[in-house]
Amino acid sequence: MTPRTGYAEIAAHFRRLIQDGELAPGDQLPSMSEAGKTFNASIATVNRAFQMLKAEGLTEVKPGRGTIVARRDGVIATGVARLERRERTGKDYAPGETSSNHRADLRSLGDAKIAERLGMELYDEVLIRRRVFRTDGKPTSVGYSFFHPRAVAEVPELLQQGRLEPFWQQTYTERTGKEFSRSPEERTSRLAGREELEDLEVVAPPEAAVPVLVVHTTFHTEDGPIEVWEDVWTPGSWQADTD
Repeated sequence: MTPRTGYAEIAAHFRRLIQDGELAPGDQLPSMSEAGKTFNASIATVNRAFQMLKAEGLTEVKPGRGTIVARRDGVIATGVARLERRERTGKDYAPGETSSNHRADLRSLGDAKIAERLGMELYDEVLIRRRVFRTDGKPTSVGYSFFHPRAVAEVPELLQQGRLEPFWQQTYTERTGKEFSRSPEERTSRLAGREELEDLEVVAPPEAAVPVLVVHTTFHTEDGPIEVWEDVWTPGSWQADTD
């Protein structure tokens, strides 16, 4: 006898489809009776799963259409969530998501926390790649990547301007045989710089102090830390569930 599926598993199935873009905003979920047959679950169990998705803001109920995927303005997937989606689906972007303003610069490393995460000295030269992530054309975050010199030595393409393809970590592993691990995401806040506000299209007086949420992730190989991600989110945004 086929075992019955619990409501949390059913919710997780549809949540993942939504996060991966397999179900886009406006797409219709199966009816509760259809889902019940697919998962060998009772209508009550499916209803509980659908209620969970609705409570998370992932779905909404439309008369005559049933349950559909909701459009969630202001919701941002973290860098790690995008990376996990790529690992599952091979897709860099969710529906409606793009990136722009890709730039690469060699600069003096003036951020003590980033220097510590990379195992470098303050004011050492570091490569910084920067881009703006957008959803439906609207900026959602500014993403920075800070690279240890080991990364540039093996993948000099990192110095190129514009979007880099394929994903540089893939290229590094192919050339060195060294795999990546990553730290848990760390969240903090700070005041946005003027250039960041311009990239995020935030209108504020020149003297205004605009706080932003910042998310850091550190990547390591067997040789030590090699890259730090810093995502600066648009004020008023919030995080998509990645469970």
